[in-house]
Amino acid sequence: MIRVKICGLTRVEDAEAAMEAGANVLGFVFWEKSPRACPPEVAREAARLARPCGVETVGVFVNEDPARVDSVVIGCGLDWAQLHGDEDEEYCRWLEVPFYRAFQARGPEVEEEIRRFNPRRFLLDTHRPGVPGGTGETFDWELARRVRELGELYLAGGLSPANVAAALSYVEPAGVDASSSLEASPGKKDHQKVRDFIAEVRRWERRTAGDISAGGSAGSSSPKR
Repeated sequence: MIRVKICGLTRVEDAEAAMEAGANVLGFVFWEKSPRACPPEVAREAARLARPCGVETVGVFVNEDPARVDSVVIGCGLDWAQLHGDEDEEYCRWLEVPFYRAFQARGPEVEEEIRRFNPRRFLLDTHRPGVPGGTGETFDWELARRVRELGELYLAGGLSPANVAAALSYVEPAGVDASSSLEASPGKKDHQKVRDFIAEVRRWERRTAGDISAGGSAGSSSPKR
């Protein structure tokens, strides 16, 4: 199953709508400069609701003090910290909570950066100078194809109901991550877009399973965005 992460949640009702639509992972941003910054009490309540459903919860941090990362993740009852800044290996040694890194698709050099971290799970997002994420823009998926075997890859960056099937066919990641493309306004999710996004992922899964059982191939020869 493709893991679907709905990120940038700031309201409990949006988290509930995402779970009802079939999301596997919920993401909450704790970077104060983000228009999607989430109040801790919202993340705490969403995590409480998600836990019995087997839905993972993730706190997103950008160059935050490790002690605060630990405090927020533990205090809100989250499963993971997602590091979305310039955190290096030394920084990561200070963390006590489970974490994974987000990498920006600057170019081929990101492959060596990912190898250096040797991650079990990682996220690959669009690179825009000075912006850690949430750009709503795609990037060259060929880069994602080259690094997908380095760990459990979550593909991010401008994914929407209109292009997620093409992204899955070309990259074949372990999971997909969507945020700004599913909003009615910054920080507020459009519930229909969330449903449409997850439905497209599940439709792709069913179609791919049918192709494989018929002797076909799941992959695509070229990206279509």
